[in-house]
Amino acid sequence: MADKEEEELRMALRMSMQNESPEPKRSKPRENAGGGQADSPDVKSRNAQRELMAAAAERRMMGAQSEEKRVAATKKERGVGGRDEGQKCVADSVGENLNLGKELSVAEANQLFLMVFGSEVTRDILAQWSNQGVRFSSDPETSMGLVQHEGGPCGVLAAIQAFVLKFLLFLPDELSKATTNMPATSGSRISPRSEGVAPDDLSASLTEDRKSRALVKSMGEILFLCGGNRRAVIASLSILNHSTEGSQDSLKDDVIAKALEGLSIESGSNLQKVLRVEAYTTHASAYQRLKAMLPVFRSRMGAMLFLISALLSRGLDSVQADRDDPSQSLVTAPFGHASQEIVNLLLCGEAVAHVFDGRMDLGGGMFLKGISTNVEVGFLTLLESLNFCKVGQYLKCPKWPIWVIGSESHYTVLFALDISVQDENEFEGRETQVRRAFDAQDHSGGGGFISVEGFHQVLKETSINLPPDKLDHLCSSGFIVWSEFLQVLLDLDKSLGGLKDSTGLMGKKVFDLYHFNGIAKSDLNGCQTSSGSEIPIQRPRLTKLRVSVPPRWTPEEFMADVKLPSDSSSKDTVVEVNKPEPSQHAPLVDCIRTRWPRAVCNWVGDPPSIV
Repeated sequence: MADKEEEELRMALRMSMQNESPEPKRSKPRENAGGGQADSPDVKSRNAQRELMAAAAERRMMGAQSEEKRVAATKKERGVGGRDEGQKCVADSVGENLNLGKELSVAEANQLFLMVFGSEVTRDILAQWSNQGVRFSSDPETSMGLVQHEGGPCGVLAAIQAFVLKFLLFLPDELSKATTNMPATSGSRISPRSEGVAPDDLSASLTEDRKSRALVKSMGEILFLCGGNRRAVIASLSILNHSTEGSQDSLKDDVIAKALEGLSIESGSNLQKVLRVEAYTTHASAYQRLKAMLPVFRSRMGAMLFLISALLSRGLDSVQADRDDPSQSLVTAPFGHASQEIVNLLLCGEAVAHVFDGRMDLGGGMFLKGISTNVEVGFLTLLESLNFCKVGQYLKCPKWPIWVIGSESHYTVLFALDISVQDENEFEGRETQVRRAFDAQDHSGGGGFISVEGFHQVLKETSINLPPDKLDHLCSSGFIVWSEFLQVLLDLDKSLGGLKDSTGLMGKKVFDLYHFNGIAKSDLNGCQTSSGSEIPIQRPRLTKLRVSVPPRWTPEEFMADVKLPSDSSSKDTVVEVNKPEPSQHAPLVDCIRTRWPRAVCNWVGDPPSIV
């Protein structure tokens, strides 16, 4: 009997160390064998020991119950373990690992995998997304940029790169803070620089620590943006449960690379077995977690893990609700590129498919969703110059002069060092005002035309008084095209609400832009000499462009409208008008002209590449 009781006590003690909380088990009252015979001292000692063990087991189990109630209350407060405004929570039914986080359920893992890759994804596409880390270039001239070796994840890397540049160029003081409880966009405490550090000087002066801090800040800001500033979900892998604390970064990278050997994720089931996630509700805790996980994000699984983190921060149900067609995969076939929905999610926190401002009503209760608010960094695309879409003002005019550039197959980054490049003079501001009113009436999907009824609403909202003959001409076809309307505005005097400037105050803007393409390519401007022959260096590309934006009309028209001073009787009195510089052309210039019409661009060396 004594052996049985001791076994039960040991079982109770073992159960008290587990997460489950069964009813406490106490030892049975010992029957007084022998009708009241007194216990020996050894028996009394064993009884006392068993009672102490039982009491300890009971206290552990009662403490475990209290802890479970506390954790459940915390989860409810955070929106973890249930639904958060209709968003499905991550791993609410699986045990927790304090180091690595929680598992996804099988259903959630399958939903996530199909949402990202679809049911017919190829191994080549999976290989692209499983072999791209988030790491800085080792090339001294481009060390401020993230390097890309595989096609596909460029949309993720370009979005992170844009935020990294924001911190490196304009918010360097934020990088001196070890942790922060406030996002970098929310406080008047922030004193941004009006001009950033030149990339050449920046790359030369950057330490690994500052780059790492900028990367952590950027990833944290993006994840909280996706989480509605309420939470950030950070994804890791269970097989990375290795102790690397205190090790050098190179050693951590080696340990993680070895742990990832042979790992292949080709299904939701594969993903469910290794993926672990954890939600954070404060910037400080998320910052610390991201900082500790930098070696993981540098690994070959880094880009995929960050995308998963962003999707789970938003919530899988919310991501699907953002999209026009949830049946399509976020990674597009046949080449595995990041969709516009992925890029928009990382830039504005919503996985919408379009880049125009607001929503477009299609009638019958149907509408298309675009960008709903101002953004920190923007987006320009070659597709707009080809009239396939229309980028709205939210993305064209971000808070910071940094833009992700989209082509048919790749994403890169364009940026300026001076925030004044986005400043508008009186006439530019007026054009922006009229264009916003016009776009609000444009239900063509960015086609640039509106109905006659909508046109009259634009004239009313912007106080434009068109002469009857011009009004009749514009309305004669039954719809109004923006390009024709703009030409009329350029010929309409300012006093009538137009854009005609007979004073020449509009002037010409000249400024510098920089273009970064993170994919490692052969650079003909930088060659290594080997055995008497030059070998192109494989590295990212950073190109400086000189941009000149002429007045809205040609010099001849401008000169025709300029009145010479009344006392001028000499031909020597001339109003100087700078003629446009000879223009160099590349597809990037077409993207720039969607932001600054008629811009003339020049550079030295190889043309900038957006592919």
